[in-house]
Amino acid sequence: MAKAVQKIKLSPSRDIPFNKLVLAQSNVRRTKAGISIEDLAEDIARRSLLQSLNVRPISDAEGQETGMFEVPAGGRRYRALELLVKQKRLAKTAPVPCIVSEAGGEISAEEDSLAENVHRVALHPLDQFRAFQTLREQGRPEEDIAAIFFVSINVVKQRLRLAAVSPTLLDVYADDGMSLEQLMAFSVTAEHIRQEQVWESVNKSGYDEPYQIRRLLTERAVRASDKRARFVGLAAYEAAGGSVLRDLFEEDGGGWLEDVALLERLVAEKLRTEAETVAAEGWKWLDVAASFPYGHDHGHRRLEGIPADLTSEEQASFDTLQAEYDALQAKYEDAVELPDEVDARLGELEEALEAFANRPDVFKPAEIVHAGAFVSIDGEGSLQVERGYVRREDETAFVAATIEPDSEAGATVPDADGGDHRVPPVQRATITVAGQSGADEDEDDDAVRPLPDRLVAELTAHRTLALRDAVACHPQVAMTALLHKLCVDAFYQTYAPGCLEAGVRHVQLPGQTPDLNESASAKSIADRHAAWKADMPTDEQALWDWLATLDDASRLALLAHCTSFGVNALFEKVDRYGGSGMTAHGLQHRLDQADRLARAVNLDMAEVGWRPTVDNYLGRVTKSRILEAVREAKGESAVQLVDHLKKSEMAKEAERLLGDTHWLPEPLRLAEVAPPSDVKEALPEFLSDEEGQAGEVVEIERTQDVAAE
Repeated sequence: MAKAVQKIKLSPSRDIPFNKLVLAQSNVRRTKAGISIEDLAEDIARRSLLQSLNVRPISDAEGQETGMFEVPAGGRRYRALELLVKQKRLAKTAPVPCIVSEAGGEISAEEDSLAENVHRVALHPLDQFRAFQTLREQGRPEEDIAAIFFVSINVVKQRLRLAAVSPTLLDVYADDGMSLEQLMAFSVTAEHIRQEQVWESVNKSGYDEPYQIRRLLTERAVRASDKRARFVGLAAYEAAGGSVLRDLFEEDGGGWLEDVALLERLVAEKLRTEAETVAAEGWKWLDVAASFPYGHDHGHRRLEGIPADLTSEEQASFDTLQAEYDALQAKYEDAVELPDEVDARLGELEEALEAFANRPDVFKPAEIVHAGAFVSIDGEGSLQVERGYVRREDETAFVAATIEPDSEAGATVPDADGGDHRVPPVQRATITVAGQSGADEDEDDDAVRPLPDRLVAELTAHRTLALRDAVACHPQVAMTALLHKLCVDAFYQTYAPGCLEAGVRHVQLPGQTPDLNESASAKSIADRHAAWKADMPTDEQALWDWLATLDDASRLALLAHCTSFGVNALFEKVDRYGGSGMTAHGLQHRLDQADRLARAVNLDMAEVGWRPTVDNYLGRVTKSRILEAVREAKGESAVQLVDHLKKSEMAKEAERLLGDTHWLPEPLRLAEVAPPSDVKEALPEFLSDEEGQAGEVVEIERTQDVAAE
């Protein structure tokens, strides 16, 4: 006969006056966790008690119940009720819902207290996100939700953002298919289709780190820290209808601007507006672009302007700012650390004083009508105007106007020194807004083809610039290079008779990437050139005397700097039809000399800051080339991580993998020295079989003229 199942008997519940309850010492919770007693008290006051207290009757020495009850489970709720009683918001005798356990039973009070806390299952974060979303849909403002649950409004915004992620991804998260950090990364964008595409990509590839997810979701956008975004301003961009992606969980630097086309339009419009203001100064032409390539001003005469005099009001303002700055500097000269408010004020003063120092120079009206300016954006996102450039085609008119000012039509006005000069008639400046060239289409062919000529030209432009910088820092090498070229001209070639002249021909860099102008080599050359120019006399007639006063070290350094502008390590197309261009042998001769020069100055392109990126290499070559680069730098195991990806994704992952490896493509590597008897006639393997023009590494023009008898 089957044994009857014994029925479970639940503990009875009853309302007990609060003043009949005492907190038991058997409560196992000793460490504070969760919301505070004050917050819990406020919640009970708002919605009443949601959970009963677990109590046991207290007996006297004879075992008789005293009418008092101890609370072994629910201590935090008891303390919250106690606080409300102390605040006189709850009566001492207010009935409290309680579950009464049998006194003296087999189960101890400590066990009850432990079980209540251990068996409690915390709410899944996703349930909390969705609950916040439901409250929001019910009309609760975010501020009210934050106040009700005693969290900051930013936490509420974060939870609502997470709840708005694609339902498909939320289901994956609910099934423990992704981490909370990954889900947080997906909240950067509200585009569900894009979120799901990225998840499918990273989930298959294994590269599913949160930072990788954020990068993929924002790759089509422009960072708010980009100089174009800073120039336009987020407020103007959003007012024009542009949307901004923002990350509520990570520092995002202001977010990402999604509508790149809108941003470019706003940049062009603002630049043109600013250019109109500059044009009103009377310039003949203005070139306008967000950025100009390195060496954009080559071949232009640079006019020397005169700093504008300060008005009496401006001078008074300058003196006041300078006095305050000097006083603060003197007061905190010995301070280990400046107070925040003082540090901020010094920054404001420095910015204001710098504005006085950076006032545009004043040019003569007769010069302005034959000159122009470049209008662009500097690295900080501010307007940059480079005034006072004369083009070669305007040189004749410029010289005539400045030598014979009376030949210019216009009114006569007094000079600052009391003389007169002609003011040329006002002209309308020609404003040219530079366009952007389209990107070359990617080739997905897996064959290991020769590198495209354009790519090699761009890579060797980087190398040429770095080599120039290195030569300028090695005066002895520059001297050797110069003497080598002069000796070649003197002993192996014939020139027309005449006086000996030697000059370095500035070699232009036709193949450029956007980052060339911002490279460390470009900045180093520009800073060095500016420093020398600041020391040189403005009068060419005084230049000889100035050079004569320099010490040998300075003369060598200046010689190295000037010689470096003739460095040419560029790859160029050769004339395959045997025309006036040079042959492949001539190009190889140039590259061999470039390697020799690079060895002499210990040039390492990785050390000067070149890194392979999607834009400058990886996105321009075939998949086989990308895999070859990863294999050389990281080994076969790294190749297996990316070989199954599409080319665009493979290039991005390769950029990350190669970031700190110092890997270089063949055109940027230092070629091994071949034995003297081994004269190579063929082009390097990384070049295509097309021939191109050639020239010397250091191109110096030399002629000889002998006076006729």
